[in-house]
Amino acid sequence: MRPNVQNIKAGSNPMWSFAFSCGKNSGKNEKFFDNPVNKSSRRARRCAGRRIWLASFFEISVNETGLSHPTRASSRWLNSTVIGIGLASLFSDWSHEIATTVMPAFLATMGASAAWLGLIEGVSDGLSSFAKMASGYYTDKLQRRKPIAVIGYVVTALGTASFGLATAAWHVLIGRSLAWLGRGVRTPVRKALLAGSVTKETYGRAFGFERMMDSIGAIVGPATAFILLEALHHRYPALFAITLVPSLIAAALIAFVVKENARTRVPHIAFGERWRMLPGTYRQFLVAVGLFGAGDFAHTLLILLAAQKLTPVYGPAKAASAAVALYVLHNVFYATFAFVAGWLADRMKKNHLLAGGYFLAALMAAALILLPFTLWSLALVFTLAGLYMAIVETLEDSFCAELVSEAHHGMAFGVLATVNGVGDFLSSVIVGALWSSAGTTAAFGYSAVLFTAGALLVLRLRPATDKTAN
Repeated sequence: MRPNVQNIKAGSNPMWSFAFSCGKNSGKNEKFFDNPVNKSSRRARRCAGRRIWLASFFEISVNETGLSHPTRASSRWLNSTVIGIGLASLFSDWSHEIATTVMPAFLATMGASAAWLGLIEGVSDGLSSFAKMASGYYTDKLQRRKPIAVIGYVVTALGTASFGLATAAWHVLIGRSLAWLGRGVRTPVRKALLAGSVTKETYGRAFGFERMMDSIGAIVGPATAFILLEALHHRYPALFAITLVPSLIAAALIAFVVKENARTRVPHIAFGERWRMLPGTYRQFLVAVGLFGAGDFAHTLLILLAAQKLTPVYGPAKAASAAVALYVLHNVFYATFAFVAGWLADRMKKNHLLAGGYFLAALMAAALILLPFTLWSLALVFTLAGLYMAIVETLEDSFCAELVSEAHHGMAFGVLATVNGVGDFLSSVIVGALWSSAGTTAAFGYSAVLFTAGALLVLRLRPATDKTAN
């Protein structure tokens, strides 16, 4: 809601006096505000517009005496916690994207097959998913949850760096599983801290900002990996050791920048009872998320697909470089539209926007089935993949936060993350198996059907009738 022009007076609050002053004639402009019908001064009208815009942009509370200090109910959403979590996501993703980008080539130096890559991704995602559920359930009972998040970031850092010690594929499996265990522990806590730092009306922007920062790390990570590979002459242990730098910066940001608001811990209740306390709409939402997730395969498979299909035309080396460039394109669109998706989520029905993201995923799968595999068609596929991921990851989190009361956010985010993790495991295994046994049409046709089913279920949700947990 825009502030009333008559209620904004420059200098009424020292905190905003500079931003709202209109220069040496501000006194005259204040008189203009007292009498808004006066249209004699263009400068005064420009000042009026500037003050209105600033008050609206910074979401400053307005009362009859002027501008008051922001409170949680009317504060700016871009506070130190949102910024700290966003930067932590950037640095953490930067770290593990360096490792993820070079992991297929690193495994190839050991003679490991594509099956090992699928097993590593599937086992890690499955372990992470159950860690998320346990963390969400347990941490809702704690007075302070932030230390758990810090521990999770440190464990992820150490697990990722341990790739440098690997001499066999199963060593990488252990390191990746350890890293993803830490990731699973920290994820619901981080989301609960983020949701608790902003108002319900700004969930979309806060979660969109965090996703945007995360995906910027996903752009910088692959680029850094290839620069380091050349600079280090393909010495993988040194490269993996360098991943400690951004990942430990991420842990420090959570520890020292993020502020945890005072909260009333949830008393000990059995898991089944806690589950029954969550709203019915939330449980229906999980069914839709689960259906979509069972088809939402890991996008490392898209990199593999691009490399395979482009090799006959460009040769193995250029095809591999093109596949990585397409992945960077994917992450650019992901980063660009994550915040846009959050901004839209605060202005329209979240389930409709989320359904749009699910339908975009179905469109991507259809493109993989119907279009010939050329560099340009694959660029379209990677673009659609980045767009739908930006919408889906932002909207699933912000919609979840809206459906469930703040006291149960840890549990709700943990269960949501677990459903997503199980979906990641099933989708990658099933799509990979269908691809190997029946071809890409069957594999991506399976995904398209589940993407569409998830979208139709999300469209049917009626969140207004069941918003909060008991």
